Amino acid sequence: MSDFLTEGAWGVGVATVAADGTVLDVWFTRLGLGEAPTGIGTPDLERANPTGTTSKGVSITVKSLAEAPEDTADVYLRLHLLSHRFVIPHSINLEGIFGLLPNNAWTNFGPVPADAVNAARLELRGQGQQLEVKSLDKFPPMADYVTPSGVRIADASRVRLGAHLAEGTTVMHEGFVNFNAGTLGNSMVEGRISAGVLVGDGSDIGGGSSIMGTLSGGGKEVISIGERCLLGANAGIGISLGDNCVVAAGCYVTAGSKVTTPDGDVVKAATLSGKDNLQFWTNTQTGKLEVRPRTGTWGELNAALHSAQ
Repeated sequence: MSDFLTEGAWGVGVATVAADGTVLDVWFTRLGLGEAPTGIGTPDLERANPTGTTSKGVSITVKSLAEAPEDTADVYLRLHLLSHRFVIPHSINLEGIFGLLPNNAWTNFGPVPADAVNAARLELRGQGQQLEVKSLDKFPPMADYVTPSGVRIADASRVRLGAHLAEGTTVMHEGFVNFNAGTLGNSMVEGRISAGVLVGDGSDIGGGSSIMGTLSGGGKEVISIGERCLLGANAGIGISLGDNCVVAAGCYVTAGSKVTTPDGDVVKAATLSGKDNLQFWTNTQTGKLEVRPRTGTWGELNAALHSAQ
């Protein structure tokens, strides 16, 4: 039985529509959970864009967030709910979203169908303007749609719409946060938070580090990092960490990794998934991956770096 929210949601905003009627994106200017306010209506807007697309006012309602999304606008509403922190990752149904999202060219003039870029570029050149293509993707950068309070993002292109960033989160230039993933408190993100991954309060995702997600090619296990953890530079995990854990720099721990315990036993790392107060490192003399209990603190986050002020 699903643990998804059964509550409904609503949103009002502006859609970008291609010449063939395909909805490319929706920016929701007002949204919320439950029933829409009385008289919310639909924005009276229809404007031609210089890229050959049209901007149109839209309003939608979703009866239950436990049901799979029905169309592109429905998907965009759910991604907005995540990035606006109305819901947390894994709490709403996102089944089938890849088939509902077009692959757009994300430009300085908004989304353009990927096969219409040259026509749009030619039209804009004729007007003395330059079309800049920032990416070709199904997901746009979060900050083009949602700017959550109390966060720092050094490179906005590296946080996708649908990411959930709690107040006190800092994402540095090489950090990356995918959709339906993110942080639940103060966090430093200098590595990669893949789709589906949640990071607890007070944890540091070190430079060049990687957390395995649950998209194609990966497993079904939801990976999470607990509170007050450190994932060292260029380290990686394919198991969950409980609270107060450390993975040493350069150490990669997958579910099938063979780990030597303090008493000399060798176990699969999967058996340690989610346990608190562990430290993983590679013994530089033997090359073995080892684990031991840990106490105390690794130093914790710099509070000044994560202040909302």
